Amino acid sequence: MNVRIPVSKGGEMPAYMAVPRRPGAGVVVIQEIFGITQNMIAVCDWLASRQIVAVCPEIFWRTDPGLIIEDYNVEQARAARAKVNDDTASGDIAAAVDFLRKDSMVNAGVGVVGYCWGGLLSYLTAVRHKPDAAVSYYGVMIEKQLDLAKNLACPLMLHYAELDTYAPPPVVAQVRETLGRDSRVTIHEYANVGHGFARQGSAHYNHRAADLANMRTLSFFVDRLVGRR
Repeated sequence: MNVRIPVSKGGEMPAYMAVPRRPGAGVVVIQEIFGITQNMIAVCDWLASRQIVAVCPEIFWRTDPGLIIEDYNVEQARAARAKVNDDTASGDIAAAVDFLRKDSMVNAGVGVVGYCWGGLLSYLTAVRHKPDAAVSYYGVMIEKQLDLAKNLACPLMLHYAELDTYAPPPVVAQVRETLGRDSRVTIHEYANVGHGFARQGSAHYNHRAADLANMRTLSFFVDRLVGRR
């Protein structure tokens, strides 16, 4: 269902929300640079089928309201992403976390999970705000924000692809060197797969790697969110 999330300094951010039959933990699903695509909706629905209340906010709402790039036109998506301030976006995600904390169907902790650009935003939310857990799938440019790692406020899981040209092995090594020292951080690397391996329809989609990453993510959220309030 479609909902609207109040944000600081006025305004309401549109979002897609999937609700399980019984109360449970909450997760904010952070879009790629393509908007709330059917793939993002599918992630929310999958989480709801696992007893997690999921909401995917429209990160473009301030600059390109309603933008959804279902054909995954990268040039159009990059132009839209360039208009968005990442700190403002992480603040909007924090508002979505607060929205779930107040929802009557959420009776446990609230985490965030992001993909690509959303993976960076998940990390920024984890170091700037206080979700109960955060997951990043092939997050881009995290290595440029490692000075913020000292502010990490929750357990963090990072998924990286060996053949990812946006976050190649040297970048992963840099991230691991900084974040790997923190016992709250788990970093997984997937051999012989590329960027977007968890997105169905992607040229790099890999069913086996996607399933493994998704099961790890689900287990991580169950361990870190269930029982928290």
